[in-house]
Amino acid sequence: MTRHGSPSSVTVLGECVADTFADPGRSGELALRALPGGGPANTAVALARLGTPTRFLGRFSNDVFGALFRDRLSASGVDLTGSVSAHEPSTLAVADLDETGQATYTFYADSAADWQWTAAELAATQQDDAVCLHTGSLALVCQPGAGHIEDHLASAREHVTVSIDPNVRPLLVPPSAYQERLPRWCALADILRLSEDDLALLLPGAGLEEACDTWHSAGARLVVITLGRRGALASFDGHRVTVPTPATDVVDTVGAGDSFTAGLLHRLAALGHLGGRLDRLSLEDVADACSFAAHVAALTCSVPGANPPRAEHLATPFLSRDRRFTESASTSTS
Repeated sequence: MTRHGSPSSVTVLGECVADTFADPGRSGELALRALPGGGPANTAVALARLGTPTRFLGRFSNDVFGALFRDRLSASGVDLTGSVSAHEPSTLAVADLDETGQATYTFYADSAADWQWTAAELAATQQDDAVCLHTGSLALVCQPGAGHIEDHLASAREHVTVSIDPNVRPLLVPPSAYQERLPRWCALADILRLSEDDLALLLPGAGLEEACDTWHSAGARLVVITLGRRGALASFDGHRVTVPTPATDVVDTVGAGDSFTAGLLHRLAALGHLGGRLDRLSLEDVADACSFAAHVAALTCSVPGANPPRAEHLATPFLSRDRRFTESASTSTS
């Protein structure tokens, strides 16, 4: 529950990535267009645009891409206090879009600034009074910084709700590395948000409900699995709810999962559920937050790139009584 007198702000910790796309060029040339991205950075931008006070903790390279990242986050209203200026290079990802708009990536990330967090740098960030700390993606699995981030989460969760999005990138990091660390992440996280593609890599062959129960047993109270056009399944302490995806003309899916996470955290903060262990969260509020998140993600899919909507772009005020949801047979986790 949100602490009395504290703003419902969220801190996001993780990487920025330059998403590059091929532009048609002359014969014998490959022209690339670079857009600022990265899962955690996209989530921070989306949160701030929705109206949640948001601070981003990143390590910004002093190269041209680092300046691009800073400009994008600042323009969206994200607070960069506590971020680090770094001499290491930025992370690059080259995106290949198929005919449906789905993106696959090739990463250039060796020894990048994003993975070099130190314990001292992270300790220096602990001056805010956010109600939630969100992280995940590559920053939580790439060494040497990943272990320091895990330790930081263990300390921060005494005061905040912890949210994690694994955002598995098998072309850069073997799925086995995520599988090995996931039980510890679940022990640290109150909220675990991931895609169906992530699930297939993390627990091959497992069904949706089986996966949710596995992660509940490891410690995560709220597990949300996004299912693309089929909506999302949320499981809170073993009680399930599904929400649909709004009808959308999809341009591409870049940043859709990040926008979903932002919408989920924004709505949970607005409902007063962040700041602790989700002790007063109801399944109805889970459905409400997930439906709102699906709406935000759908709007992101309707435009090119990771360009999440601002609050004023949401079509109508979002009221929980206007949303329908279906509940599966409740199950208990041990």
